[in-house]
Amino acid sequence: MLDETDRRLIALLRTDARTPVAKLAAALGVTRATARARLDRLVASGIVTGFTVTVRDPEPEGVRAVTLIEVDGRHAEGVIRRLSGLPEIRALHTTNGRWDIVAEIEAPTLGAFDALLRTIRQIDGIASSETSILLAARKGR
Repeated sequence: MLDETDRRLIALLRTDARTPVAKLAAALGVTRATARARLDRLVASGIVTGFTVTVRDPEPEGVRAVTLIEVDGRHAEGVIRRLSGLPEIRALHTTNGRWDIVAEIEAPTLGAFDALLRTIRQIDGIASSETSILLAARKGR
């Protein structure tokens, strides 16, 4: 469905969603009308669902990490409900492979981070987990 020009257009918009259509057209080597038509088609088809502003946050003051979670049997929905109720959980993703859930977490201090990990490990249905602290962000959205 997407050709190379569509992919390049999306990449340009990811870099700066406010880029004028004339500048997009020049970068793509197409006319302004072609760039506008392609953009309109991507929006109408639901491939592009919106345009957003990203803000570069200063270095976080707390501890951020990714926790990989293995769930026992059929407890996934209960585990997800419990995890969703924790304010330190920034995002939850279900996945395939060795781990069932990936949790993005953030705590204000190392002590709070340690307490959060204990809380997560005690949730009924969690078989095991592995946590990696995030150091420096190299690329973000």
